[in-house]
Amino acid sequence: MSFSSCVKPFPQLYLYPSCFHSHVSGTTTSSSLSLPPRSSLVLKQNTIFHSEPKLQLKRASTTIRCSALTPELKTTLDKVVTTNKIVLFMKGTKDFPQCGFSNTVVQILKSLNAQFETVNILDNDLVRQGLKEYSNWPTFPQLYIDGEFFGGCDITVEAYKNGELQELVEKAMCS
Repeated sequence: MSFSSCVKPFPQLYLYPSCFHSHVSGTTTSSSLSLPPRSSLVLKQNTIFHSEPKLQLKRASTTIRCSALTPELKTTLDKVVTTNKIVLFMKGTKDFPQCGFSNTVVQILKSLNAQFETVNILDNDLVRQGLKEYSNWPTFPQLYIDGEFFGGCDITVEAYKNGELQELVEKAMCS
């Protein structure tokens, strides 16, 4: 029997290799999983591998996830983003950035003589979490130009280098 014929998908189950059951002795051991030297085994999520030693399986619990982006917060973010030509959601302030990536974007915007507002996401955890959903972007800083999400630090740096950012900033400040 080939190894590949032993692999069967099994949704909602996850492998916990720290504990396994030995078919030979019938005992349960709480040590790390060790496989015979010739076995090559790639563990993938939601897959059961039928080989010695058998892995203990535990059913994953159902996770209920609450949205941090409440209707009120969305309305507030919409207002902040649309009433400011350029807004940067960042760690710290433009005068005292508390993150290297935030500082990089601030320095780029200052070098372009852009007039921009900043929101310190460290002041409010709900705002920080809600923004991740609002923009569908997991990291900070987050730059918005003319009411649209532009990107984070890497995108801003690249657009600055190729001249695209300067064009967008000039257009936003003239409109």
